[in-house]
Amino acid sequence: MRDFAHLYTELDATTATNRKLEALQSYFARVQHADAAWAVYFLAGGKPRQAVPTRLLRHCAMQYAQIDEWLFEECYQSVGDLAETIAHILPPATHGDELGLAIWMRDRIAPLRGADPPDIRAALFSYWDQLDWQGRFLLTKLIGGSFRVGVSKLLVTRALAAVAGLDAKLIAQRLVGWTDGHARVTAAGFAALIAPASDADHQLRGGQPYPFFLAHPLMADPNALGDLSAWQAEWKYDGIRAQLVRRDGQSWLWSRGEELISERFPELAQLPLADGTVVDGEIVIRREDVIAPFAELQKRIGRKTLSAKMLADFPAALIAYDLLEWQGQDLRSRPQHERRALLEQMILHTAAPRLTLAPVIEAADWSELATLRESSRARGVEGMMLKARDAHYGIGRTKNVGTWWKWKVDPYSVDAVLIYAQSGHGRRASLYTDYTFAVWEDDPADAQERKLVPFAKAYSGLSDAEIARVDQIIRKTTVEKFGPVRSVRPSMVFEIGFEGIAASPRHKAGIAVRFPRILRIRDDKPIAEADTLATLKALLSAAEHHRAPQA
Repeated sequence: MRDFAHLYTELDATTATNRKLEALQSYFARVQHADAAWAVYFLAGGKPRQAVPTRLLRHCAMQYAQIDEWLFEECYQSVGDLAETIAHILPPATHGDELGLAIWMRDRIAPLRGADPPDIRAALFSYWDQLDWQGRFLLTKLIGGSFRVGVSKLLVTRALAAVAGLDAKLIAQRLVGWTDGHARVTAAGFAALIAPASDADHQLRGGQPYPFFLAHPLMADPNALGDLSAWQAEWKYDGIRAQLVRRDGQSWLWSRGEELISERFPELAQLPLADGTVVDGEIVIRREDVIAPFAELQKRIGRKTLSAKMLADFPAALIAYDLLEWQGQDLRSRPQHERRALLEQMILHTAAPRLTLAPVIEAADWSELATLRESSRARGVEGMMLKARDAHYGIGRTKNVGTWWKWKVDPYSVDAVLIYAQSGHGRRASLYTDYTFAVWEDDPADAQERKLVPFAKAYSGLSDAEIARVDQIIRKTTVEKFGPVRSVRPSMVFEIGFEGIAASPRHKAGIAVRFPRILRIRDDKPIAEADTLATLKALLSAAEHHRAPQA
């Protein structure tokens, strides 16, 4: 636990890639395989299950520190992070701890889940008396289910490759499925992860998918890509990227986040694919030829139990755009156009209504393709994908085997007013970085009675300098405090961009937006000129009106 806590602190304290890489390599080279296995799980994106309810955790911390609730709340509001607050208020430990992360996860943290409050209290008191500040901070993150750190899965892959002396692409392949909640985290698993390469690495078994090939955002003029004939253009769908794997008479459906989602989309897991087939595509809700907005797909994502009505009302389909394995053969080293030809044959012979082929967009030149791209919103898509016809299927966001580009349309945008703020996490825990934005309600008869209606939260898009500036303004304009949240006097306007919009009775504005982010601060605009709820309704109406069958 101590070693992982120190690693966490090192990773959280720097933004330098090389320093993070060195810290990871040092850690993996010296710890036991059982501990390294859990570290890989968490650092690669695995989520700890909450072991202790937050309210009970806070109460135990106040008892151990012997402080009143009002003082704990004052500390929490000042710090802005529960784990950091608890680590600060507890008295110094009187004992040391040498147990590894694996023992902590298996024998100490796991038994807390579902235990009686007195037993939890006794256990926490014992653990806190053995850990230093870093250990207590990490423990709270793990038992509270809020662990996250600023390191990418790619960086973890590079570190493991360096320690094992293997190609990073091989490590990436072996890591697929590692963070799925159903997978077991074991020393043997880590040993297999860094074992020397063998023939078995060239042939996947069971339900293991391939690492996903990711696209780069296209920001430049597409004419710079050369002749259009060297590229394959497709529509970019707003769904869930997935691989459908069929081997040994069974099917597995994996999301891009490497989560096994077969049970959430049983109608797709039951598609009649031939053994030795792996399809890459997009899960959408589709009724006849109309693709529903992502908001309807979300109604399926969170459901563990699917009723017959849910399956009928929100029918899922898989739009296939690549074939990675066919008749048991790995096709990833074949050119894009060859994989496409095989995919077309496979779809033709499968004849399953829920499995459709992503159409290739035909255009004479880039100008004509750009004109077609302008119809993206009317088609219910996000823009286009441009895939080099000779590209192999790579691993992650790479260009060494050819390139995929995502040529998205400009986002929806509105000018909104900042009304609430909350502190960030990690190195930004002392700054207000998470914001709630509002638009004006529809114009009332009396302009003086207008109210602001919250519609979106966003925390990305600002530079460090802009965050520091906004933080100062928030502190000067705070009206009320609600725990870690500050209500501020409306004084700043921001342009907020988002990818999609849908009606939502769960939101106060009656509208939900997808992937909101800050595009810029509108210093040139007074708050009275921020957009209204009518603006959002008009965007929603246009989106619903233009949604059309797939072309």
